[in-house]
Amino acid sequence: MEDNTKLFLVTIMQTVSLLILWLLLNILFGLYLKYGLFENQPSATNIIYYIIFITGSIFLIRYIKSKWKKVGL
Repeated sequence: MEDNTKLFLVTIMQTVSLLILWLLLNILFGLYLKYGLFENQPSATNIIYYIIFITGSIFLIRYIKSKWKKVGL
């Protein structure tokens, strides 16, 4: 297999696995542990959860973009 093709396929698999892991963690903490659900008004745990969710999403998107720049897309 050519080096470019191998790098492309590895980057696809790493991107997909990172996104699935990020989504599963957010489902666990947000829905299962109910940090993402509001009861009457937002609590401190809700606010902390959403701050971590937004900052983590921003860093994940930046990481994926930098990873794809190495591939050339």
